[in-house]
Amino acid sequence: MRSGPAILACALAFAGASHLPGASAATPAKVSGATALALAGVIAPLSPDLTSAERKAVAMLFAANADIPYKKAIVVTADRIVCRTGNVDITIRNCEVTFGKKVKTVNGSTANEIFATEALAGVPPDGAAGSNFESLSKLSCTIDPNAIRRKDGSGADCTFQPGN
Repeated sequence: MRSGPAILACALAFAGASHLPGASAATPAKVSGATALALAGVIAPLSPDLTSAERKAVAMLFAANADIPYKKAIVVTADRIVCRTGNVDITIRNCEVTFGKKVKTVNGSTANEIFATEALAGVPPDGAAGSNFESLSKLSCTIDPNAIRRKDGSGADCTFQPGN
C-alpha cells in the first residue's frame, strides 16, 4: 500500500508546522521595521490610552512623514485583537480591539486593514463555518520617532502573543 507513507509524511509535515514562528499560540512573536509601524499605525487611532499628540505622530509616521515635532517614544498597546472575515458572507469584516476594560468594534475597511496587517505580522489564521479569524493578545509596539527619522529601518518594534 503506497498511500500509507504519503499520509504519514503529510501528517508529520503538518505536525511540524506548529513549531514554525508565529504558528503556535504559546510562542510570543516579535516584528520590527515597516511591519511593526504598520501594526502600530492601524491600532493607534483606536487606542484610548494614547494622547491626541501621540495618535497624530503615529499617523504622520505611518503616512511616510518622518519630519514630525513629536520626539518621545510612543508605546501602542492592546490587550486583545480578534478579527473576522466571511468566506461565505463575503461582506463580513469586523474586529474587536480590547484596551483594558474598553472594547472597540470596527467594521469594513478599518477591520480589513487590521486583519491584513495581522496577517502581514505573521498572525496565523483560523477558520470556522464560513469565517476566517485572526487573533492576538498582549500587543505592545514601541515607536521611536527619532530612530525612524534616521531612515535606517529602525524605530518600530512590536511583540504580541498570537491567538487568544
